[in-house]
Amino acid sequence: MKKGLAVIVAFIPCFLIAQTSFTLSGSLNKLKDTVKVVYLDYISGNARISDSSKVVDGKYSFKGMLDEPTLGRITAGLSKNNAAEDIATSIYLQPGNISVTSTGSFTSIAVKGSSAHDDFKKFEDIIQPYSDTMRYYYQVYSEARQTGNTAKMQEIQSKAMKLEAYIKEKVFVPYIKNNPSSPVSFFVLQQYAGNDIDVNKVEPLFATLSPAVQNLSSAKQLKERINIEKRTAIGQIAADFTQNDTLGNPVKLSSLRGKYLLVDFWASWCGPCRQENPNVVNVYNKFKDKGFTVLGVSLDKQNAKDAWLKAIHDDNLTWTHVSDLQFWNNAAARLYGIESIPQNFLLDPQGKIIGKNLRGAELLETLEEVLGK
Repeated sequence: MKKGLAVIVAFIPCFLIAQTSFTLSGSLNKLKDTVKVVYLDYISGNARISDSSKVVDGKYSFKGMLDEPTLGRITAGLSKNNAAEDIATSIYLQPGNISVTSTGSFTSIAVKGSSAHDDFKKFEDIIQPYSDTMRYYYQVYSEARQTGNTAKMQEIQSKAMKLEAYIKEKVFVPYIKNNPSSPVSFFVLQQYAGNDIDVNKVEPLFATLSPAVQNLSSAKQLKERINIEKRTAIGQIAADFTQNDTLGNPVKLSSLRGKYLLVDFWASWCGPCRQENPNVVNVYNKFKDKGFTVLGVSLDKQNAKDAWLKAIHDDNLTWTHVSDLQFWNNAAARLYGIESIPQNFLLDPQGKIIGKNLRGAELLETLEEVLGK
Protein backbone atom coordinates (compact mmCIF):
# COMPACT_ATOMS: atom_id res chain seq x y z
CA MET A 1 0.00 0.00 0.00
CA LYS A 2 1.45 3.32 -1.08
CA LYS A 3 1.86 6.49 0.89
CA GLY A 4 -0.59 9.03 -0.51
CA LEU A 5 -1.11 9.26 -4.26
CA ALA A 6 1.16 7.80 -6.88
CA VAL A 7 2.45 10.97 -8.45
CA ILE A 8 3.77 11.01 -12.00
CA VAL A 9 3.42 14.60 -13.11
CA ALA A 10 3.90 16.24 -9.74
CA PHE A 11 6.17 15.77 -6.78
CA ILE A 12 5.34 16.91 -3.25
CA PRO A 13 8.41 18.36 -1.51
CA CYS A 14 8.72 18.20 2.25
CA PHE A 15 11.08 21.14 2.64
CA LEU A 16 9.67 24.41 3.89
CA ILE A 17 11.08 27.34 1.95
CA ALA A 18 9.91 30.82 0.96
CA GLN A 19 7.08 31.01 -1.52
CA THR A 20 6.55 33.60 -4.28
CA SER A 21 3.29 34.69 -5.86
CA PHE A 22 2.07 34.03 -9.37
CA THR A 23 -0.88 35.23 -11.38
CA LEU A 24 -2.40 33.42 -14.33
CA SER A 25 -4.61 35.44 -16.68
CA GLY A 26 -6.54 33.48 -19.30
CA SER A 27 -8.32 34.50 -22.50
CA LEU A 28 -10.70 32.35 -24.55
CA ASN A 29 -10.94 33.32 -28.19
CA LYS A 30 -14.17 32.07 -29.82
CA LEU A 31 -14.85 29.95 -26.72
CA LYS A 32 -16.44 32.32 -24.23
CA ASP A 33 -19.96 30.92 -24.83
CA THR A 34 -18.93 27.29 -24.32
CA VAL A 35 -16.60 27.44 -21.29
CA LYS A 36 -18.28 28.60 -18.08
CA VAL A 37 -15.57 27.91 -15.52
CA VAL A 38 -11.87 26.98 -15.54
CA TYR A 39 -10.20 24.80 -12.91
CA LEU A 40 -6.51 24.90 -11.97
CA ASP A 41 -4.70 22.08 -10.14
CA TYR A 42 -1.08 22.21 -9.04
CA ILE A 43 1.34 21.48 -6.19
CA SER A 44 2.63 24.19 -3.89
CA GLY A 45 4.91 23.39 -0.98
CA ASN A 46 3.42 20.32 0.67
CA ALA A 47 -0.14 20.96 -0.54
CA ARG A 48 -2.15 19.93 -3.58
CA ILE A 49 -4.07 23.03 -4.68
CA SER A 50 -7.37 22.97 -6.58
CA ASP A 51 -8.82 26.33 -7.60
CA SER A 52 -11.56 27.57 -9.91
CA SER A 53 -12.39 30.76 -11.78
CA LYS A 54 -15.61 31.80 -13.48
CA VAL A 55 -15.27 32.85 -17.11
CA VAL A 56 -16.53 36.41 -17.63
CA ASP A 57 -16.49 37.82 -21.17
CA GLY A 58 -14.00 35.13 -22.19
CA LYS A 59 -11.60 35.93 -19.35
CA TYR A 60 -10.53 34.05 -16.22
CA SER A 61 -7.73 34.46 -13.68
CA PHE A 62 -5.93 32.76 -10.80
CA LYS A 63 -3.55 33.87 -8.07
CA GLY A 64 -1.41 31.66 -5.87
CA MET A 65 1.93 30.97 -4.22
CA LEU A 66 4.75 28.74 -5.43
CA ASP A 67 8.05 27.65 -3.94
CA GLU A 68 9.36 26.48 -7.32
CA PRO A 69 8.18 26.04 -10.93
CA THR A 70 5.65 23.23 -11.06
CA LEU A 71 3.50 21.46 -13.62
CA GLY A 72 -0.16 22.38 -13.32
CA ARG A 73 -3.30 21.51 -15.20
CA ILE A 74 -6.15 23.74 -16.37
CA THR A 75 -9.52 22.15 -17.10
CA ALA A 76 -12.54 23.70 -18.82
CA GLY A 77 -16.02 23.34 -17.38
CA LEU A 78 -18.15 23.22 -20.53
CA SER A 79 -21.77 24.12 -21.07
CA LYS A 80 -24.28 21.26 -21.45
CA ASN A 81 -24.39 21.46 -25.24
CA ASN A 82 -20.69 20.85 -25.77
CA ALA A 83 -18.94 17.48 -25.91
CA ALA A 84 -16.39 16.93 -23.17
CA GLU A 85 -13.44 16.39 -25.46
CA ASP A 86 -9.97 17.90 -25.10
CA ILE A 87 -11.02 19.94 -22.09
CA ALA A 88 -7.78 19.83 -20.09
CA THR A 89 -4.19 20.79 -20.79
CA SER A 90 -0.93 21.15 -18.90
CA ILE A 91 0.85 24.39 -18.08
CA TYR A 92 4.16 24.88 -16.31
CA LEU A 93 3.64 27.49 -13.60
CA GLN A 94 6.35 29.71 -12.19
CA PRO A 95 6.40 32.86 -10.02
CA GLY A 96 5.40 36.04 -11.85
CA ASN A 97 2.68 37.01 -14.31
CA ILE A 98 1.57 34.35 -16.78
CA SER A 99 -0.90 34.79 -19.62
CA VAL A 100 -2.67 31.92 -21.38
CA THR A 101 -4.64 32.36 -24.59
CA SER A 102 -6.84 29.58 -26.00
CA THR A 103 -7.82 29.94 -29.63
CA GLY A 104 -10.38 27.69 -31.32
CA SER A 105 -9.86 24.91 -28.79
CA PHE A 106 -9.37 25.20 -25.05
CA THR A 107 -6.23 23.06 -25.27
CA SER A 108 -4.70 25.10 -28.11
CA ILE A 109 -2.87 27.51 -25.85
CA ALA A 110 -0.24 30.20 -26.23
CA VAL A 111 1.61 30.91 -22.98
CA LYS A 112 3.61 34.01 -22.10
CA GLY A 113 5.52 34.77 -18.91
CA SER A 114 6.67 31.23 -18.13
CA SER A 115 10.06 30.23 -19.48
CA ALA A 116 9.53 26.90 -17.73
CA HIS A 117 6.46 26.31 -19.90
CA ASP A 118 8.47 27.17 -23.01
CA ASP A 119 10.95 24.46 -22.03
CA PHE A 120 8.15 22.04 -21.24
CA LYS A 121 6.54 22.64 -24.64
CA LYS A 122 9.84 21.83 -26.36
CA PHE A 123 10.08 18.63 -24.37
CA GLU A 124 6.48 17.74 -25.26
CA ASP A 125 7.30 18.21 -28.95
CA ILE A 126 10.25 15.84 -28.61
CA ILE A 127 8.30 13.17 -26.76
CA GLN A 128 5.08 13.42 -28.82
CA PRO A 129 5.86 10.71 -31.44
CA TYR A 130 6.75 8.23 -28.71
CA SER A 131 3.62 9.12 -26.74
CA ASP A 132 1.54 8.48 -29.85
CA THR A 133 3.12 5.05 -30.23
CA MET A 134 2.48 4.25 -26.58
CA ARG A 135 -1.17 5.22 -26.97
CA TYR A 136 -1.40 2.92 -29.98
CA TYR A 137 0.14 0.08 -27.97
CA TYR A 138 -2.37 0.70 -25.18
CA GLN A 139 -5.27 0.55 -27.65
CA VAL A 140 -4.05 -2.70 -29.20
CA TYR A 141 -3.39 -4.19 -25.76
CA SER A 142 -6.90 -3.28 -24.59
CA GLU A 143 -8.45 -4.86 -27.68
CA ALA A 144 -6.39 -8.02 -27.18
CA ARG A 145 -7.45 -8.22 -23.54
CA GLN A 146 -11.11 -7.90 -24.49
CA THR A 147 -10.79 -10.82 -26.91
CA GLY A 148 -8.62 -12.89 -24.58
CA ASN A 149 -5.65 -12.86 -26.97
CA THR A 150 -2.89 -13.40 -24.39
CA ALA A 151 -0.19 -13.89 -27.02
CA LYS A 152 -0.94 -10.47 -28.48
CA MET A 153 -1.03 -8.95 -25.01
CA GLN A 154 2.43 -10.33 -24.22
CA GLU A 155 3.76 -9.13 -27.58
CA ILE A 156 2.50 -5.58 -27.03
CA GLN A 157 3.69 -5.50 -23.43
CA SER A 158 7.17 -6.50 -24.57
CA LYS A 159 7.19 -3.78 -27.25
CA ALA A 160 5.97 -1.16 -24.78
CA MET A 161 8.67 -2.07 -22.25
CA LYS A 162 11.37 -1.84 -24.91
CA LEU A 163 10.06 1.52 -26.10
CA GLU A 164 9.92 2.81 -22.53
CA ALA A 165 13.56 1.82 -21.98
CA TYR A 166 14.53 3.48 -25.28
CA ILE A 167 12.70 6.71 -24.34
CA LYS A 168 14.42 6.89 -20.97
CA GLU A 169 17.93 6.43 -22.35
CA LYS A 170 17.68 8.08 -25.77
CA VAL A 171 15.22 10.90 -25.07
CA PHE A 172 15.20 11.68 -21.35
CA VAL A 173 18.95 11.48 -20.76
CA PRO A 174 19.98 13.77 -23.66
CA TYR A 175 17.31 16.29 -22.69
CA ILE A 176 18.54 16.42 -19.10
CA LYS A 177 22.17 16.81 -20.15
CA ASN A 178 21.40 19.45 -22.77
CA ASN A 179 19.19 21.58 -20.48
CA PRO A 180 20.90 21.59 -17.07
CA SER A 181 19.48 24.96 -15.99
CA SER A 182 15.83 24.20 -16.72
CA PRO A 183 13.46 23.01 -13.97
CA VAL A 184 11.87 20.85 -16.65
CA SER A 185 15.07 18.81 -16.75
CA PHE A 186 14.49 17.96 -13.11
CA PHE A 187 10.88 17.01 -13.95
CA VAL A 188 12.24 14.70 -16.68
CA LEU A 189 14.79 13.26 -14.24
CA GLN A 190 11.94 12.42 -11.87
CA GLN A 191 10.25 10.43 -14.64
CA TYR A 192 13.56 8.75 -15.43
CA ALA A 193 14.20 7.83 -11.80
CA GLY A 194 10.75 6.38 -11.12
CA ASN A 195 9.95 4.72 -7.81
CA ASP A 196 12.88 2.29 -7.77
CA ILE A 197 15.94 4.49 -8.17
CA ASP A 198 18.99 3.12 -9.94
CA VAL A 199 21.56 5.18 -8.06
CA ASN A 200 24.34 4.43 -10.53
CA LYS A 201 22.30 6.09 -13.29
CA VAL A 202 20.29 8.73 -11.46
CA GLU A 203 23.01 10.26 -9.28
CA PRO A 204 25.34 11.19 -12.21
CA LEU A 205 22.39 12.77 -14.04
CA PHE A 206 21.43 14.72 -10.93
CA ALA A 207 24.99 16.03 -10.76
CA THR A 208 24.64 17.51 -14.29
CA LEU A 209 21.84 19.84 -13.13
CA SER A 210 22.75 23.42 -12.35
CA PRO A 211 23.14 24.44 -8.68
CA ALA A 212 19.90 26.44 -8.90
CA VAL A 213 17.92 23.42 -10.09
CA GLN A 214 19.58 21.15 -7.52
CA ASN A 215 18.47 23.64 -4.87
CA LEU A 216 14.77 23.26 -5.72
CA SER A 217 12.91 21.81 -2.75
CA SER A 218 11.74 18.76 -4.68
CA ALA A 219 15.27 18.25 -6.01
CA LYS A 220 16.53 18.18 -2.44
CA GLN A 221 14.03 15.47 -1.69
CA LEU A 222 15.19 13.42 -4.65
CA LYS A 223 18.76 13.84 -3.43
CA GLU A 224 17.68 12.48 -0.06
CA ARG A 225 16.02 9.52 -1.81
CA ILE A 226 19.30 8.88 -3.62
CA ASN A 227 21.14 8.94 -0.32
CA ILE A 228 18.64 6.52 1.20
CA GLU A 229 18.99 4.16 -1.76
CA LYS A 230 22.76 4.22 -1.31
CA ARG A 231 22.38 3.58 2.41
CA THR A 232 20.02 0.64 1.87
CA ALA A 233 21.72 -0.90 -1.16
CA ILE A 234 22.58 -4.59 -1.34
CA GLY A 235 25.92 -5.09 0.40
CA GLN A 236 25.51 -2.21 2.86
CA ILE A 237 25.40 -2.74 6.63
CA ALA A 238 21.82 -2.05 7.70
CA ALA A 239 21.41 1.27 9.47
CA ASP A 240 20.81 0.71 13.16
CA PHE A 241 17.69 1.86 15.00
CA THR A 242 15.90 1.23 18.29
CA GLN A 243 12.14 1.01 18.84
CA ASN A 244 9.93 -0.41 21.55
CA ASP A 245 8.34 -3.82 21.31
CA THR A 246 4.70 -4.60 22.16
CA LEU A 247 5.51 -4.50 25.89
CA GLY A 248 7.36 -1.19 25.71
CA ASN A 249 10.84 -2.68 25.89
CA PRO A 250 13.47 -1.12 23.55
CA VAL A 251 14.81 -3.41 20.83
CA LYS A 252 17.95 -2.45 18.90
CA LEU A 253 18.29 -3.81 15.39
CA SER A 254 21.97 -4.66 15.81
CA SER A 255 21.14 -6.73 18.90
CA LEU A 256 19.57 -9.31 16.59
CA ARG A 257 22.78 -10.02 14.68
CA GLY A 258 23.98 -13.60 14.58
CA LYS A 259 21.03 -14.86 12.54
CA TYR A 260 19.61 -14.15 9.11
CA LEU A 261 17.02 -11.47 9.77
CA LEU A 262 14.04 -10.26 7.75
CA VAL A 263 13.20 -6.65 8.67
CA ASP A 264 9.55 -6.49 7.66
CA PHE A 265 7.78 -3.11 7.36
CA TRP A 266 4.01 -3.56 7.59
CA ALA A 267 0.85 -2.33 9.36
CA SER A 268 -2.43 -3.77 10.62
CA TRP A 269 -4.37 -1.47 8.25
CA CYS A 270 -2.40 -2.53 5.16
CA GLY A 271 -4.33 -5.08 3.09
CA PRO A 272 -1.39 -6.22 0.94
CA CYS A 273 0.69 -6.67 4.11
CA ARG A 274 -1.93 -8.89 5.69
CA GLN A 275 -2.15 -10.91 2.48
CA GLU A 276 1.63 -11.42 2.51
CA ASN A 277 1.79 -12.37 6.20
CA PRO A 278 1.01 -16.09 5.63
CA ASN A 279 4.10 -16.32 3.40
CA VAL A 280 6.25 -14.75 6.10
CA VAL A 281 4.76 -17.11 8.70
CA ASN A 282 5.57 -20.04 6.43
CA VAL A 283 9.26 -19.18 6.02
CA TYR A 284 9.60 -18.26 9.68
CA ASN A 285 8.28 -21.64 10.79
CA LYS A 286 10.46 -23.44 8.25
CA PHE A 287 13.75 -21.69 9.05
CA LYS A 288 13.46 -20.42 12.63
CA ASP A 289 15.51 -23.34 13.90
CA LYS A 290 18.15 -22.87 11.19
CA GLY A 291 19.37 -19.42 12.16
CA PHE A 292 16.59 -17.20 10.82
CA THR A 293 14.18 -14.77 12.45
CA VAL A 294 11.95 -11.79 11.64
CA LEU A 295 11.64 -8.28 13.06
CA GLY A 296 8.29 -6.71 12.31
CA VAL A 297 8.26 -2.90 12.12
CA SER A 298 4.71 -1.56 12.18
CA LEU A 299 3.54 1.71 10.65
CA ASP A 300 0.41 1.73 12.76
CA LYS A 301 -0.92 4.94 14.28
CA GLN A 302 -0.53 6.09 17.88
CA ASN A 303 -4.19 5.49 18.65
CA ALA A 304 -4.19 2.05 17.00
CA LYS A 305 -1.97 -0.06 19.25
CA ASP A 306 -4.84 -2.44 19.93
CA ALA A 307 -5.33 -2.99 16.19
CA TRP A 308 -1.59 -3.66 15.84
CA LEU A 309 -1.62 -6.24 18.65
CA LYS A 310 -4.79 -7.86 17.31
CA ALA A 311 -3.27 -8.22 13.83
CA ILE A 312 -0.16 -9.84 15.32
CA HIS A 313 -2.38 -12.33 17.15
CA ASP A 314 -4.83 -12.95 14.31
CA ASP A 315 -2.07 -13.52 11.74
CA ASN A 316 0.04 -15.72 14.07
CA LEU A 317 3.10 -13.47 13.82
CA THR A 318 5.13 -15.02 16.62
CA TRP A 319 8.37 -13.09 16.15
CA THR A 320 9.57 -9.78 17.64
CA HIS A 321 7.55 -6.69 16.76
CA VAL A 322 8.43 -3.01 17.26
CA SER A 323 6.88 0.35 16.44
CA ASP A 324 6.85 3.98 17.53
CA LEU A 325 3.22 4.15 16.31
CA GLN A 326 3.90 7.22 14.19
CA PHE A 327 2.24 5.99 10.98
CA TRP A 328 4.27 7.10 7.90
CA ASN A 329 6.53 9.14 10.19
CA ASN A 330 7.83 5.97 11.84
CA ALA A 331 11.50 6.82 12.43
CA ALA A 332 12.80 3.48 11.15
CA ALA A 333 10.61 3.72 8.05
CA ARG A 334 11.96 7.19 7.29
CA LEU A 335 15.52 5.96 7.86
CA TYR A 336 14.96 3.25 5.26
CA GLY A 337 13.01 5.44 2.84
CA ILE A 338 9.79 3.46 3.11
CA GLU A 339 7.15 4.99 0.81
CA SER A 340 4.91 1.93 0.46
CA ILE A 341 4.29 -1.28 2.36
CA PRO A 342 4.86 -4.16 2.59
CA GLN A 343 8.60 -3.75 2.18
CA ASN A 344 11.40 -5.80 3.67
CA PHE A 345 15.17 -6.17 3.92
CA LEU A 346 16.97 -9.48 4.39
CA LEU A 347 20.14 -9.19 6.49
CA ASP A 348 22.91 -11.74 6.94
CA PRO A 349 24.23 -12.61 10.44
CA GLN A 350 26.66 -9.66 10.26
CA GLY A 351 23.87 -7.18 9.52
CA LYS A 352 24.66 -6.82 5.81
CA ILE A 353 21.72 -6.29 3.44
CA ILE A 354 21.55 -9.28 1.08
CA GLY A 355 17.99 -8.91 -0.24
CA LYS A 356 15.20 -6.36 -0.63
CA ASN A 357 11.45 -6.69 -1.08
CA LEU A 358 11.46 -10.47 -1.20
CA ARG A 359 7.97 -11.93 -1.20
CA GLY A 360 6.26 -15.26 -1.64
CA ALA A 361 8.23 -17.82 -3.60
CA GLU A 362 11.17 -15.44 -4.05
CA LEU A 363 11.62 -15.10 -0.28
CA LEU A 364 11.40 -18.87 0.17
CA GLU A 365 13.91 -19.55 -2.61
CA THR A 366 16.38 -16.98 -1.25
CA LEU A 367 16.28 -18.48 2.23
CA GLU A 368 16.68 -21.98 0.80
CA GLU A 369 19.82 -20.77 -0.99
CA VAL A 370 21.46 -19.44 2.20
CA LEU A 371 20.04 -21.86 4.77
CA GLY A 372 19.34 -24.98 2.74
CA LYS A 373 16.08 -26.79 2.09
